[in-house]
Amino acid sequence: MSDAPRMLEVGRIVKPHGIRGEVIVELLTDRVERLAPGSVLGSDAGDLVVDATRPHQARWIVAFEGVATRNESERLRGTVLRAPAIEDPGVLWVHELVGCEVVDQSGRSRGTVVAVEANPASDLIVLDSGALVPLRFVIGRGEGRVTVDVPTGLFGET
Repeated sequence: MSDAPRMLEVGRIVKPHGIRGEVIVELLTDRVERLAPGSVLGSDAGDLVVDATRPHQARWIVAFEGVATRNESERLRGTVLRAPAIEDPGVLWVHELVGCEVVDQSGRSRGTVVAVEANPASDLIVLDSGALVPLRFVIGRGEGRVTVDVPTGLFGET
């Protein structure tokens, strides 16, 4: 097993901005510290070090060290940005949920998490059975297991 940290997709370079090498970045995380000056983001183009950043509408304008012209920033268009997972024991992370077995309070297995879908009321855990469980019903988690307390009928039973 490798000691390298697990790299998660945290954003994507959408397009160049201006003529000085800045780019527009769309973050896929609410952890804006990923774009703090000095942060290192991995990519298929190699590591990119954030030099400066500022919000712009729903995205970010970012300057990377060594990227000083529009032509250089144009080559980064579409680049996926990655960073190591952040350890925060009080937070449920999608990458920690996918692959977990979901059990109800009685211990009955309800399936395996295959994805988490964004939803305005509550993000939804997608199970391999096709069932959708609002994230707010998660009451516990452990090694490879998520416990849920769901209302009667959520899994089609009365």
